[in-house]
Amino acid sequence: MNLTDLNGTYVLDPTHTTFSFVTRHAMVTKVRGSFEQFEGQAVIDGANPANTNLEVTIDAASVNTRNADRDGHIRSADFFDVENYPTWTFKGTDFAIKGDTVEVTGDLTIKDVTKSITIPMEYQGAAKDPFGNNRVGFEGATQINRSDFGLTWNAALETGGFLVSDKITIEVEVSAIEQA
Repeated sequence: MNLTDLNGTYVLDPTHTTFSFVTRHAMVTKVRGSFEQFEGQAVIDGANPANTNLEVTIDAASVNTRNADRDGHIRSADFFDVENYPTWTFKGTDFAIKGDTVEVTGDLTIKDVTKSITIPMEYQGAAKDPFGNNRVGFEGATQINRSDFGLTWNAALETGGFLVSDKITIEVEVSAIEQA
C-alpha cells in the first residue's frame, strides 16, 4: 500500500512506538533517552494530505535515560519542570508526501513554548498483524535547539564548552493501529 492509499483513523501502539532523543554530554559522548508514556491519534487522508490530522501527547515525567539520578534532574525545574508542565504536545499542521516520505510539520509545545518543526517520516509500510489489526509504520528524525523551548540549564566545562549540548536529535519510530 502506498502513502497516498492510506485512509482512516490510526492510534499509536505504545508497545511498538518510540519517542526518543539524543544529546551530547560533556562534548564527548551521547546520552539517549525516551518517553515511556504517550498517546496519539492520526486521521489520515493519503489522497488529500491537507485533510490529515495528527495529535500526540507525551507525559514529560515518563522520561527514561537509564539513570535514575539523571532522570530526576531532567524532571526538575532545571529542565522539564514536570510539576508545572506535565505534558508535551505535537499537533500536525501540514503534511507533504514526497515518494515514501511524508514531511510532517507541526507545533511542538514544551513548557508552554510552541515552535513549528518538521519531521520527515519515512513510510515503513502497512501489514495485518496476527491479531487482525491493520498497522502502519513510520520512522523519522529531526533536530531542535532545546534553548528555543526554555530548556537552558547548563554547566561550563573546565576544558571549554558545556555539559549538555543545545542541539537535540528527536527520533520517532511509530507503529499505529487502524481503528474500526
